Amino acid sequence: MSNTGDVHFYRMAPSFAARLVGLGFLAVAAVTFLYAIAAFAWSWPADVLVVLVGLGLAAVFGGAAWLRSRAYVVRVDDLGYDVRLVRGVGVATGRWEDVEEAVAAHPRGVPCVVLQRRDGTATSIPVEMLAVGSDRFADDVRERLDRAAGRRR
Repeated sequence: MSNTGDVHFYRMAPSFAARLVGLGFLAVAAVTFLYAIAAFAWSWPADVLVVLVGLGLAAVFGGAAWLRSRAYVVRVDDLGYDVRLVRGVGVATGRWEDVEEAVAAHPRGVPCVVLQRRDGTATSIPVEMLAVGSDRFADDVRERLDRAAGRRR
């Protein structure tokens, strides 16, 4: 978690970032393999293969650097939250005043903090994706919900 003022950025857990980087390497390998087969079959220049591999590796390493330093899964501040890089999150961006309660749940067997919104929708945040402990994240969310509702802890 990075803290800038009263804005918290919850970064991606290293295990998830490693999976994404691994998928990037697999994609580069697959494209390289397919181009090599096509180059052999149709006598295409092999020099393009070297450029293709170089560009692919640069993209993977650039993506890894972005995941490590700039990308975040959840951003919270006093006004609301923003969730990124999560499939099936529900409502990805919202204000705390629109959230009725935060509960722990396991949709599809994945431990999540679920923000139940007043309009009947929800935001599911898988805590295993975060680079901090689930209790620390849940406490931060509850504290912000309490402040938005005018309650003191």
